[in-house]
Amino acid sequence: MHKKVIYKSVLVLTLVLSCSCNKYLTLYPQDGTTRQAYWQNKEQLQSAIIGIYSSLIQGTASTSNKASSSPEMAETLFIWGELRADNVSAGSNATADEVNLMNENILSTNVYANWTSLYRTINYCNNFLKYAPDVLSLDPTLTKAKLDSYMAEALGVRALMYLYLVKTFGDVPLKLTPTATDNDLVLLAKSPQKDVVTQILADLKTAEGTALRTYGDQASDKGRITLYTIYAIEADTYLWTYDYANCIAACDKIIGSNNFGLISGNSSFFNTMYANGNCNESIFEFQYDGSTTQVNPFYGLTGGAPAAQLIAQANVIGGLFPVDPNDDKNVDIRSSIAVNSGLQAIWKYVGTPNSSAQLTTTTSYRHWIVYRYAEILFMKAEACAWIGGRGTEALQIVLQIKARANSIYVQGLSLDYPTDPTDALAVTNYILDEKNREFIYEGKRWYDLLRNAKRNFPNNISILTNALALVLQPAFQQTTLAKFRDVNALYMPIPNSDILLDPNLVQNPFYK
Repeated sequence: MHKKVIYKSVLVLTLVLSCSCNKYLTLYPQDGTTRQAYWQNKEQLQSAIIGIYSSLIQGTASTSNKASSSPEMAETLFIWGELRADNVSAGSNATADEVNLMNENILSTNVYANWTSLYRTINYCNNFLKYAPDVLSLDPTLTKAKLDSYMAEALGVRALMYLYLVKTFGDVPLKLTPTATDNDLVLLAKSPQKDVVTQILADLKTAEGTALRTYGDQASDKGRITLYTIYAIEADTYLWTYDYANCIAACDKIIGSNNFGLISGNSSFFNTMYANGNCNESIFEFQYDGSTTQVNPFYGLTGGAPAAQLIAQANVIGGLFPVDPNDDKNVDIRSSIAVNSGLQAIWKYVGTPNSSAQLTTTTSYRHWIVYRYAEILFMKAEACAWIGGRGTEALQIVLQIKARANSIYVQGLSLDYPTDPTDALAVTNYILDEKNREFIYEGKRWYDLLRNAKRNFPNNISILTNALALVLQPAFQQTTLAKFRDVNALYMPIPNSDILLDPNLVQNPFYK
């Protein structure tokens, strides 16, 4: 088992980098000698870089009353990536904000219209990128190579945070300098999405030159930014912007490294991928560990079924994972991992293999997987579908993953298998259908639907509306279809609290 803790809360880092308010645009840092005394040696630099990773798992687990708090990052990423899509339903303890997200009835006061956790981490990265280089002249034992590798990590984390932000909000404030003193407080306007993407790619290209391939141990290789994480973020960014050639090139760097692969789809799959974590298929994960009380938020969200906040959508059970009518032993191994059908429970984060037992609030420390090798294959497949002349290659990639999962469709062409590999839209629909099975509840589904719905908007909006027709309450179906005639409705509103504090921030057009 490779579940060694690699990020721990660093008190001095919190004193140096944290701010007294939670809101990004009103971050008030510690002034005075604390910061001046901190950036002095390589040991402090090591603490600072680990502190960036610690910020990814800071926060309190989900509760039914979050009105006065900011959801922690993994919870935010799960909600953003899943609740507006077609795999989640409201449980008996769902909050009003969760139900409103599912029904596309979104206000800027929704607790999940909140970017605090991401901008907090961005500020940690900005502090590191500004002050870390000064340590090179202060500590003769710090090498330039070590400093540069740390800088690559900070650039990679910052790029990842901004990628999530543009996928979720569209245009967002772009801040590249730290809020390190009171004089650094800036009221920022939004930057166009294309400018933020340009900065993301610039950061990643810089990081490519000095990011490490390995730290020498499995937990660090999966819990810290490596060169392969940089490539994964690049591939994701290029796919988001429909730059298919560069997406394929980034994917091929990971594939060609031979450092990753699809793990076996045997009886140990659940334990290896999710219960233990940090497996060979993994590229980057948030490292929770119950031994240090670093538990994830998912028991609060999906635990306690059937009386959970969030449960599996009914069509997932039997629809997304149908049983072979001719052989009930021929099942997709991902079905029982995704859902406990008896409880209608989302099972990946709170369930136990081959059992109806659930984890508890103190043992809910499954990792949040940001990237794994299977997604690299899916990203390459989608890019191949659209680049021209590579549709057959795209389908063959998907069949690799179907085979690993023992999917009932592997044995022959199903009705959804495209008969014309040059039909990019049909091939893409096939890819998205299978990717949904593979990555259900891993925070991918909404972004996959959104990315494809906004391509040549509004021509492909049916990719999104057809999926949502399964889950929207009848009272909201027509209004949602009308909303989605405006591409701006596909993004989240800017947090109302930040609009009130920053006169330079303008609400996203649909929500004005």
